[in-house]
Amino acid sequence: MRAARLIKMVLLLQSRPSMTAAELARELEVSERTITRDAQALSEAGVPVYADRGRTGGYRLVGGYRTRLTGLARSEAEALFLSGVPGALREMGLEDASSAALLKVSAALLPSLKDASRTAAQRFHLDAPAWFAEPKTPELLPAIAEAVWDDRRITARYRREDTDIERELEPYGLVLKAGVWYVCARVAGGPEHAPEHVPEQKPGPFRVYRIERFTSAEPAGDRFERDGTFDLPGFWADHAERFARSLLRATVVVRLTEAGARRLRHTVDPLSAQEALDAAGPPDGEGRVTLTLPVESYDVAYTQFLSLGPEAEVLEPTELRKRFSDAAARIAAYYGDPGRENDG
Repeated sequence: MRAARLIKMVLLLQSRPSMTAAELARELEVSERTITRDAQALSEAGVPVYADRGRTGGYRLVGGYRTRLTGLARSEAEALFLSGVPGALREMGLEDASSAALLKVSAALLPSLKDASRTAAQRFHLDAPAWFAEPKTPELLPAIAEAVWDDRRITARYRREDTDIERELEPYGLVLKAGVWYVCARVAGGPEHAPEHVPEQKPGPFRVYRIERFTSAEPAGDRFERDGTFDLPGFWADHAERFARSLLRATVVVRLTEAGARRLRHTVDPLSAQEALDAAGPPDGEGRVTLTLPVESYDVAYTQFLSLGPEAEVLEPTELRKRFSDAAARIAAYYGDPGRENDG
């Protein structure tokens, strides 16, 4: 445990000019006193860790010291080779850079770990696109990916319904979701981009654009200063939740058996299902629970609850309940006579 912590401490100090004891303690989840002891242990082992005293002091490595990757355990080395997504890197135009980086990592590993890339590849494979969907790489993805890496503004045109819209964007990050590429960006702003009659214009809010809808993307000529507080995974998680909820524009009241309640989260939006179940009252005398559930539309709800069969009874709205009543009558006509022969 301590050996792994010491290696991580050295790697942290390699990645930054210096770090305070408090910063190292937070990263390594130990006390500052433990950091002091670890720094002394590294120094005694020949690692040139130097402590700068004073309020602004901290720890740093002397003389550009670098360590080889000889501290990796087998599981760590194998996980390292799983960290890339080959298909996604290829689509962004980064396949050559990724291959070169992995070769350098392989060369630095101990002989006993040389087979880590092969063993990892034989045990895990990521196939990002959804089933029954032909994956298609957006033609402009490499250009947008380059702008993302370079923090460079782009002038982009994209399709919105039947119109083309042009925007100057600051592309912050790329997301691959179920085989579809998105760019998280905000409309460029600031005094240098404001019209003459507007003294100051702040950058717009962060938005999500589907890259396959872009018809052009050209460098705007200058770089933008990234907002250091922007968190791509957190932003995408919030966006995805808001998007899913924005689709739920109607409400139904449904009565479920115990089996129907168990299957509900596999039939409709899982988060909405759980919230509705949590808000529902106790089961009635027949063991059924009645709950109010947001749905995308009554047509979608009809398809979803039809899959639950007799485990669900739609109570409201009346028009949706009538659709289920008519469907039940038709099904009963098909299966009411077990001895009925198939006329076809």
